[in-house]
Amino acid sequence: MINRCRFCDKQLKYIFADLGVSPLANAYLTTEQINQMEPFFPLQAYVCEHCFLVQLPVFQSSEEIFGEYAYFSSYSDSWLQHAKKYTESMIERFGLGIQSQVIEIASNDGYLLRNFLEKGFPVLGIEPARNVAEAAIDIGIPTVVKFFGVQTAQELALEGKYADLLIGNNVLAHVPDVNDFVKGMKAILKSQGIITMEFPHLMRLIDENQFDTIYHEHFSYFSFTAVNRIFTHHDLRIFDVEELPTHGGSLRIYACHSKDHSKVTNERVNNLLKREEVDGFENLKFYLTFNEKVKATKRSILNFMNKSKNEGKSIVGYGAPAKGNTLLNYCGIKKDYIDYTVDRSPYKQGYFLPGTHIPIYHPHKIRETQPDFLIILPWNLKEEIMQQMADIREWNGRFVTLIPEVKIYP
Repeated sequence: MINRCRFCDKQLKYIFADLGVSPLANAYLTTEQINQMEPFFPLQAYVCEHCFLVQLPVFQSSEEIFGEYAYFSSYSDSWLQHAKKYTESMIERFGLGIQSQVIEIASNDGYLLRNFLEKGFPVLGIEPARNVAEAAIDIGIPTVVKFFGVQTAQELALEGKYADLLIGNNVLAHVPDVNDFVKGMKAILKSQGIITMEFPHLMRLIDENQFDTIYHEHFSYFSFTAVNRIFTHHDLRIFDVEELPTHGGSLRIYACHSKDHSKVTNERVNNLLKREEVDGFENLKFYLTFNEKVKATKRSILNFMNKSKNEGKSIVGYGAPAKGNTLLNYCGIKKDYIDYTVDRSPYKQGYFLPGTHIPIYHPHKIRETQPDFLIILPWNLKEEIMQQMADIREWNGRFVTLIPEVKIYP
């Protein structure tokens, strides 16, 4: 198989990170399924030597991955707060009124659009996972159950659905055909409309060794330089960028039509492009050093696990995120190390983690067993989780995060 870059179509030759083989990170298993054959796929991220887009080959289609989805945004309190703050910020900054059409791509369970809906804005969600979309529809948010691209955009345009504000949070990385996706955004955007997109920043992934955010559902890993190149190619202009703490370090980009001169390009755009250039994001050698960092982190994690188990310590997990499944499968950590994990989402409770077959329980299980160590797998939410589970200190339990390095909290 010859891998080709999903943006510039050049052959991919260079590996950015080799994480062995892994199941789909959100393919949670039932009791019956853990006794059946489980598909594993290569998990190797490549970097294109021409446009420097970091990416995975496609082993499973979007329909197979996202047809029914286990992630519901509304189960994270901090993410709900982030969405509410975003809503208020966009209305104030751009002077949006109740006549402004707000469209969100990958709108999930309506966690964000409901903020606009409550303020009287016309809203529309586009969400491919039917089970998630139904949760949004149940709270009154009109939702189109389709994948987004040029075809969906054209269908909506025929119905007069054009966006004053077009939103995409944590969807750009999930798109196998990035050119079709960005073309679709341009097709549905009003002449002076605004696109905002949030996605994990490759700079943070590299600097903070966040290799666990690499999994099959994430087809691409974006530097600002790469995103700017893609948007420019499709006649869209990024006029502002913000660096956010969410998901371990994300970017929020603001884009408009290239011919829309009503928006002045903020100096943050050129400043970030320059920072990435200085760091080496346009130099192939820069990317080829990351894999050794990943290997060293794996050894460190296994050293902690072995030492703890040899001392008779009990270890359990908090959360069943996709990133946790990448980490556990890459490191070979199964029930011989972690007894179980817990998750607030009832859509995951009673299932088993893919690959490792670690059972998922309700958080109440923690108090029942009183473990010595509670490993926070969604480390990007560690403050929220440590506050929720603060009572583990009653029995001298301690929190642990494994990324960017093993850290034990008092």
